[in-house]
Amino acid sequence: MNMKYSNKTYEDILNWLDTNLTQDRYIHTLGTVDTAVMLAERFNLDVDKARIGALLHDCAKCFSADKLRQILNDTNIVIEDSELVNYKTLHAPVSAFIAENDFGVTDPEILSSIRWHTLGRVKMSDLEKIVFLADKIEGKTRDEDYRAMILKILDTQGIDKAMLECMRTTIKSLIDRNLKICNQTIDVYNRFLDS
Repeated sequence: MNMKYSNKTYEDILNWLDTNLTQDRYIHTLGTVDTAVMLAERFNLDVDKARIGALLHDCAKCFSADKLRQILNDTNIVIEDSELVNYKTLHAPVSAFIAENDFGVTDPEILSSIRWHTLGRVKMSDLEKIVFLADKIEGKTRDEDYRAMILKILDTQGIDKAMLECMRTTIKSLIDRNLKICNQTIDVYNRFLDS
């Protein structure tokens, strides 16, 4: 299948991901694609944008911390100082870079959905929210009860309230694991709390 927003075919991207991701992360990616497509249809968004954003959202996830830092140092990727507090978030800007440079994705909204799928940002587009949520609630590797709860919030209260609950859960998880919290995460949580 040709991809509308990439210079590679769907099969080429799947082969690359199968080689560069762990099996669990590959399965997670497929689940994220399914969920992003479903959410895009539900919210009348561009399904092809959601598909490619979800497909490439974690393409750098299995790179070592050293490789991620090296790519950041060798390129013009702009990151906030606060993003450096937890190396686990560095795959998002690097994944957007790879999407653009290795897979020919030039659409700014798609690249932004990949870039911000981990931390979120204060003024997120609906596509960014869809990829963010799909990553958290996909049906192949994520907790079924959590998925059902977020889908219910989506149905009854809307996308911003679903985002708020995801941000709340993320912050609780970071606290429980004694991990640092990026300032941006707090800003995003506060933004959705006010919506």
